[in-house]
This record gives sequence, structure tokens and C-alpha cells, in this order.
Amino acid sequence: QVQLVESGGGLVQPGGSLRLSCAASQLAFATYTISWYRQAPGKERELVASITSDGRTTPYLDSVKGRFTISRDNAKNTVYLQMNSLKPEDTAVYYCHARRFSLNYWGQGTQVTVSA
Repeated sequence: QVQLVESGGGLVQPGGSLRLSCAASQLAFATYTISWYRQAPGKERELVASITSDGRTTPYLDSVKGRFTISRDNAKNTVYLQMNSLKPEDTAVYYCHARRFSLNYWGQGTQVTVSA
């Protein structure tokens, strides 16, 4: 059974940093495009960043450009989202998503709260 497990979320003060991890199992990880989405209370889920199987990144969500960086380590079946200069509006549940052709999988999400 395919599993995507996010970790690294938590409570952080404005201006702080967090690194989210998405660890995959039972998946040909290196062949998948992996994305981070987020969903804030009362809002729709939005795409934050994606990284293709060969390491190319697609344009980041405008509001996180210059602050967030997505990367992957295929040897560890893990994708990361480095989040710097966090703002209260970054507060959301962050989800990992894996896609390859018609196959797609979601993680359970990890909560990120940015508050003083």
C-alpha cells in the first residue's frame, strides 16, 4: 500500500523557519512528480510547489516565492519543503501529493501554525 507521510510541521513565530518532509513507501518514488499543497481553514486547497522526477521545479505559488524551496532526495524517497520567513498567512495544513500519469496519492497532512 502506497504511503506518503508528512512531518516537520508545528508552531513557529513569524519570521521563523520550518522544514517539512514527505517520506514515501511502496512507490517508485523517483518516477513521480511530487507536490506540496496547503489548505487554510475555510479556504480551498492550493498548490505551493512541485518537483518533477528529474528535479525540475515548477513555478511556486506567488505568495511563497523567494521564501520556500522544494527539493527531493530520491535515495531516501523523500521530498522536502524548506520554509523561511514564515508569515501568519502561511498557517495551513500542508499536504504531500505524488503524481505519475493517472496515478496520484495524498499524504495525511501536517499542520503548520505561524503565530506570535
